Amino acid sequence: LAFLVAGNMAVAANSKGTLMVRAGAERADELLDAPGTSMVVMRNRPMTGWLDVDANHLATPLQLETWLDVGVSFARTLPAK
Repeated sequence: LAFLVAGNMAVAANSKGTLMVRAGAERADELLDAPGTSMVVMRNRPMTGWLDVDANHLATPLQLETWLDVGVSFARTLPAK
C-alpha cells in the first residue's frame, strides 16, 4: 500500500510492519538519528533516501503526521509523472 503525490511515492506500508518514508538522500541521513528509524534495504541493497519507521514510533497521530509530512514534502519537490 503506497501513497503518491503527483505520481511520486511519498510513503508506503511494507511487509515488515514499518512505514517506508521517502525523505531524500540529504534529509534521510539527518533523520536516521530519530528513534525507530533505519535505512530501507531491499534485496540486500540500501535504498538511498528512504527510511523505515517502526510502527512503535507511529503510535500517536502526531508521530504519524510528522513522518507523513516528511514523505509528502519530499515528493512535492519532484516533477509530476
